[in-house]
Amino acid sequence: MNSTLPSDVIGRRVEVNGEHATVRFSGIVPPVAGPWLGVEWDNPERGKHDGSHEGTVYFKCRHPTAGSFIRPNKVNFGVDFLTAIKNRYVLEDEPKEEETEQIVIIGNKPVETIGFDSVIKQQSQLSKLQDVSLRNCAVNGAGDQGGIAKACPNIRSIDLSKNLLSSWEEVIDIANQLKHLEVLNLSENKLTFPSSSPSPTGAFSMLKVLVLNRTGITWAEVLCCASGWPVLEKLYLESNNIVISERPTDVLQTVKLLDLSSNQSIDENQLFLIAYLPRLEQLILSDIGISSIHFPDAGIGCKTSMFPSLQYLVLNDNQIAQWSFMNELDKLQSLHALSCTRNPLTEGSKDAQTTRQFIIARIGQLRTLNKCAVEPEERRGAELDYRKAFGNEWKKAGGHQDPEKNRPNEEFLAAHPRYQALCLKSMTVQKVKGLLSRLLKVPVSELLLSYESPKMPGKEIELENDLQSLQFYSVENGDCLLVRW
Repeated sequence: MNSTLPSDVIGRRVEVNGEHATVRFSGIVPPVAGPWLGVEWDNPERGKHDGSHEGTVYFKCRHPTAGSFIRPNKVNFGVDFLTAIKNRYVLEDEPKEEETEQIVIIGNKPVETIGFDSVIKQQSQLSKLQDVSLRNCAVNGAGDQGGIAKACPNIRSIDLSKNLLSSWEEVIDIANQLKHLEVLNLSENKLTFPSSSPSPTGAFSMLKVLVLNRTGITWAEVLCCASGWPVLEKLYLESNNIVISERPTDVLQTVKLLDLSSNQSIDENQLFLIAYLPRLEQLILSDIGISSIHFPDAGIGCKTSMFPSLQYLVLNDNQIAQWSFMNELDKLQSLHALSCTRNPLTEGSKDAQTTRQFIIARIGQLRTLNKCAVEPEERRGAELDYRKAFGNEWKKAGGHQDPEKNRPNEEFLAAHPRYQALCLKSMTVQKVKGLLSRLLKVPVSELLLSYESPKMPGKEIELENDLQSLQFYSVENGDCLLVRW
């Protein structure tokens, strides 16, 4: 613990008996003599008051029981980065060797040294470090300028979660000395972030993965700092009470994975603000409380222009209760994988396997559902069972096996937007030829059918067996049917 207080004590992060807090006050609290620190605990149940004592307000807390007064000698202000590295990694598993005496030349004078081998060995150990974990090691800053760059210049990945860093500037001071840094985890550090874009430093010029879970960062602060992350690919922002307040402009354009889990204020309108990130392939939205979504730019059977690159969507632990949500997901042009466990729709009294089949049938491009592959045979079975389950409803709504009489009403099409396409897939090649014969006034015997798929550019597949269905040939919505005679 510290006997002398740092000069910049207010705002510093501290640790007391394993609990973390932020210093909000330093001074005298009458009638008890001597110096006190007023702290706001991360865990509000750890405190006793809101920063007031006997009617006097010494500091303010967000929670009425988050404050305490503590003697300075009970507080741990932490250690610098390099000290933590040495404590964790230097010679930690090796037996101590006897210190040997050596003669080295400094200038023109011989100097006796003891333990010189040990120093060289320590330096060698540190310089080889590439992946470093300093989680919960009470790191409070960079330490002496240039020390990190000199001692461990090859670090590429750092876990600095749950430490005593208090500001983004302290993080920059560390990163500035690590020119190869690609992965940085800062979770559970209560950081203060700049309100305007910091001056470019190049500190994060190589950074590809950044984890900022439970750091208290706001969306505006994300956008302010993001100009310093020119090649960032994965950004984790879980549990920050984030509200997406504006559309990213000229930032986050390289991000492929974005995790916004457990930010309960996010709704579908906010999601539309990030819908045009050009490279976003994975979006994690677990536990945000979402229950509905609608892509206004895409009608029934059409694809939305939003989230053009999105392949994997995670929606676990939400409030999804309506099948219309799954219908909307079919509008995403690149969606191949979905995880949606622990939602009312999937956790109700219905049979789990039936629910899985209906999701597969409603989202045509899905290849993986809840981390289980959707094989072609499973898809065929799911779509067949789906058609059977709603076949009577389709007929009552105006559906008919004869394409010329098939006129289901708008209500049915809105509830089952893929049903018509599934009926078409079940048609045999012979039936399709009969329909085309009537439309084109050409004998069936003269018609030759084939198709091209965007999944296999440049390849034409002949529909040569009249008794097989279009589904047998894997014809899908969006494929191009070619007719020759």
